[in-house]
Amino acid sequence: MKKNLTLLGITCITMATSTSAQIKYPETRKVDQSDVYFGTTVADPYRWLEDDNSAQTKQWVEEQNRVTNEYLASIPYRDNVKARLEKLWNYPKYGAPYKKGKYYYFSKNDGLQNQSIVYRQVGLNGNPEVFLDPNKLSSDGTAALGGLAFSKNNKYTAYTVAQSGSDWQQIHILDAETKKALPEVLQFVKFSGIAWKGDEGFYYSRYPEPDEKSKLSGKNEFHKVYYHKVGTPQSQDELVYEDKDHPLRNVFASTTDDDRFLIVGTTQGTSGRQLWVKDLKAGQKEFSLLVEGFSTEPSVVDNVGDKLLLQTNDGAPNYKVVLVDPKNPAKANWKTVIPEQKEVLQGLGTGGGFLYASYLKDASTKVYQYAYDGKMVREIKLPGIGTAGGFGGEKSDKEFFYSFSSFAYPPSIFRYDITTGASTLYKKAEVNFNPEDYVTKQLFFTSKDGAKVPMFVTHKKSITLDGNNPVMLYGYGGFNVPVTPGFSVSNLFFMEQGGVYAVVTLRGGNEYGEEWHKAGMLLNKQNVFNDFIGAAEHLVNSKYTNPGKIAIRGGSNGGLLVGAAMTQRPELFKVAIPQVGVMDMLRYHRFTIGWAWAVEYGNADSSETHFKNLYGYSPLHNLREGVQYPATLVTTADHDDRVVPAHSFKFAARLQEAHRGANPALIRIETKAGHGAGKPTSKQIEEATDIWSFVMHNLGMKYSEPK
Repeated sequence: MKKNLTLLGITCITMATSTSAQIKYPETRKVDQSDVYFGTTVADPYRWLEDDNSAQTKQWVEEQNRVTNEYLASIPYRDNVKARLEKLWNYPKYGAPYKKGKYYYFSKNDGLQNQSIVYRQVGLNGNPEVFLDPNKLSSDGTAALGGLAFSKNNKYTAYTVAQSGSDWQQIHILDAETKKALPEVLQFVKFSGIAWKGDEGFYYSRYPEPDEKSKLSGKNEFHKVYYHKVGTPQSQDELVYEDKDHPLRNVFASTTDDDRFLIVGTTQGTSGRQLWVKDLKAGQKEFSLLVEGFSTEPSVVDNVGDKLLLQTNDGAPNYKVVLVDPKNPAKANWKTVIPEQKEVLQGLGTGGGFLYASYLKDASTKVYQYAYDGKMVREIKLPGIGTAGGFGGEKSDKEFFYSFSSFAYPPSIFRYDITTGASTLYKKAEVNFNPEDYVTKQLFFTSKDGAKVPMFVTHKKSITLDGNNPVMLYGYGGFNVPVTPGFSVSNLFFMEQGGVYAVVTLRGGNEYGEEWHKAGMLLNKQNVFNDFIGAAEHLVNSKYTNPGKIAIRGGSNGGLLVGAAMTQRPELFKVAIPQVGVMDMLRYHRFTIGWAWAVEYGNADSSETHFKNLYGYSPLHNLREGVQYPATLVTTADHDDRVVPAHSFKFAARLQEAHRGANPALIRIETKAGHGAGKPTSKQIEEATDIWSFVMHNLGMKYSEPK
């Protein structure tokens, strides 16, 4: 039976086969839907696209993908792009090894495997054996392994599995020695760690069983902490912590290495935390308040006997480390162990009886080793400007392994001697390129309000500053998340083709501490967009490029960034790639975990001030009729239950309606994929192929085969 596509919300219009011709988009049905916010009526004609289960929405997705696929298929060098990306991608990738009992565990991907495999070996020179292969958990590589958590005496391993990119996870348990799976599988897990108590069981967080129909879009409420005893069904799990009065709070459990303390952190958004503690050794029955919420970001690092070592930004925007007595937790009783520094403290690891403090200096990692009394032992020398991680291990360890990478420095693993402080190269990624051909510079420019903002720029040494270089400008700018130098073969491909890759250290992150974060959140969010726009203008003024050669890209909160930048300054950019973006700032809080972002963005329902602020930059609501917007490829995925695809659906529909001019306005909707975590290699390469083909074609670039 032939479907009536008009009734499904789509008028099917064929598209011209040439990419230079005007594209004919599917005509998206509009409905008479509006909301009133503090006296202002806001139309929402594409509200029906929020229902990702409806036949109309599914048909719309099918038609949009058809148009997009036809456009991409007509780019003459698309196959060359994919072949080169596959060649670049195809090198062994290792995770830093870590010791548990007699084994060293590490991850490895031979090159093009969809998911990395976990191996183990006895000693550093032993023969590796497969410990856990997530590629066997699905037929197409879309089942992704989360973190592994070993029980305190390494008898068991618990690990999480997510299907098709969803945030929903299952917890599985293995006998660590025999690798035999235990029968119980824990369901309805989301935003959870695994905190073992000895070898007997562990604490984890989950939601009530969701309704299957709204599982990927419904609001997440009533997060709880449970204790699971190994060998028992989930139905017998003990409820450890819940907050019936605050259904929108998330809760997370952790235990100290010696099993003495159980810590529960509660959050009511993406910023701010409250800590509760229970002394298990003393037989404490009820939790006691350790740190009142929700104005600071405290986290327990370790315990020193009956005291707790705490990392906090209370009175220290760049963070400090204090010792707290849980019996007398008032701030007046805190003892400073590592005072606040000029640089922001990103994290604190433990291992071999020492502390390892990772700082950011102009968005590059600096690491220092401290004694538990706060005395600095040494700075750990790193290869240069870049990002390092993995500092820490067991208390009995004499060494550990950490990783380092930068824009033109492939991920490398170093072996660190805790006693001598010596770092030696253990493994270096053998990528098919010469890093000596590239250079990374850190530039500083002045944003609209006078703020000094950094930007990393990486490119071939051979380019000339003639104002004609193609540029990919990337940013994030939010949620206290730092954007630091990192290696990507996908970005390497663009630079190999003569492109300049630029990353802006935007306000909203925490590269310079909490003040930098606050300067880009809530009513200050426009600063983030101004910083990004200022970065593009600086590259033009510095003769790197011109507006006809600039592409912009960002994901999630970075997708919002791209959407805001392209609607505010459409003439400044030639190409826009908003990925899994938050595009509807008036309704984001109504889906899944979106309510937690209100501390970062504000809520249009609860405050007229916040409504006006959000309405002023919301990408969906600031697309104007008759404007020529940049060539745009919106990307999203059908299993994204972090930023639901409705954001991208509605934005793309409105963009196609409002946009005028020859630039394409397309949406690419991935199937069996989510917000990005755990995406199989095959899908990563396919997505990179489409994005770089689109970018190069619309920047007027030609593909050249590397010599």
